[in-house]
Amino acid sequence: MKKTDVKRVALAYSGGLDTSVMVTWLKENYGCEVVAAVVDVGQKEDFEEIRAKAMATGAIGCRVVDLRERFLTECAFPALKAGAVYEGRYLLGTSLARPVIAAAQVEVAREFDCDAVAHGCTGKGNDQVRFELAYQALAPDLTVIAPWREWEITSREDAFAYAAERNIPVPGSPRKLYSIDRNLWHTSFEGGILEDPGAAAPDDLRDLTIAPTQAPDAPENIVITFRQGMPVGLDGVRFDPVDLVSRLNERAGAHGVGRVDLVENRLVGMKSRGVYETPAGTVLLAALADLESITLDRDTAGFKRSVSDRYAELVYQGLWFSPLRAAFDAFLDQAHETSTGDVTMRLFKGQAMAVARTSPFSLYREDLATFEEDSVYDQADAGGFIRLWGLPSSLAARVRARASVDAVTIGGATPGSGSQAPAAAPKRAGRPLASARR
Repeated sequence: MKKTDVKRVALAYSGGLDTSVMVTWLKENYGCEVVAAVVDVGQKEDFEEIRAKAMATGAIGCRVVDLRERFLTECAFPALKAGAVYEGRYLLGTSLARPVIAAAQVEVAREFDCDAVAHGCTGKGNDQVRFELAYQALAPDLTVIAPWREWEITSREDAFAYAAERNIPVPGSPRKLYSIDRNLWHTSFEGGILEDPGAAAPDDLRDLTIAPTQAPDAPENIVITFRQGMPVGLDGVRFDPVDLVSRLNERAGAHGVGRVDLVENRLVGMKSRGVYETPAGTVLLAALADLESITLDRDTAGFKRSVSDRYAELVYQGLWFSPLRAAFDAFLDQAHETSTGDVTMRLFKGQAMAVARTSPFSLYREDLATFEEDSVYDQADAGGFIRLWGLPSSLAARVRARASVDAVTIGGATPGSGSQAPAAAPKRAGRPLASARR
């Protein structure tokens, strides 16, 4: 489709620097109308102000969609059940929000009869892949516009200059160049001084957590209730997903829990440094893993661990709408049918540790596990079990020992005879070799 063929574009709009200038840029370069699609996933913004900014900048319409609960129940909590952590440290806060934002954007595009969608992702980042793979899965007929891959703006300084020339109000300033992404699951910081992995992050670079050194000197215990792998309550009180995560962010963040500073491998091939805060997610991940220790059998738990890394890769790489991710969810739903119970977590100086767990489906039996006398487990049975369990190893050892003896015998005389004469070739029984038949 040519630029002149694009009549109306649904732009994933945040009101930040990039998307603020994109409304004007799209109108100038495509001659099209622009509809702003704003999705609330818990970023705590003034959405009326964002709506007013979009309209003042030239958008013909702006839809603000509250999808906080959908973000948690359809994206964050399934990833929690998977134990998905990218490269062992990143709890995927940004990655998990993109599918629900893109899906809402497509719905807005349909509502306004748009023929294109646009996003504010850079050509160096992962988000461009996540958005565009979602568009392909949900609306392959719509044209995709990625201004960062087209325009002459090459840096955030250029974007600020573009906005200043056209009197476009934008947040931040060229002197504070952090890229910040917020939602209910996390806050991330990138850019600025963080682009130097050898430089420590500034102490004031915080949103959801305090420094562990400033956390209370006394630990706090909290009880998290799960139902079939989904968090449903705190300290015996049931909460809806949004309220539960919000409260847990506050309580865990007050103890400095959930802050990581890491360098990750981007999908596009480069390394990227960021600071992430995921207090609620960090506590929930540790709590559910602990509950699984008593509710999942050994084989299911082992297979689930093999799923976790692959699930995290799918999310990070933008393959949320893939058949494999859906298949993993089917397994995880089945596996977590009995993951119901309470886990007591202790928060202290940046750490979240499980200290107690109960479940009506617990596979733990004190009468089996005890080191004291019991009437259930006959310890004499262990001898036979061990012999059978070790049978393959025992058999292999015997074969190796026999083969060693045969090798000495074939290579010379019988050990101890002192003769070095070569052994006679053994007679062959049965059919001749194929070479002999020829």
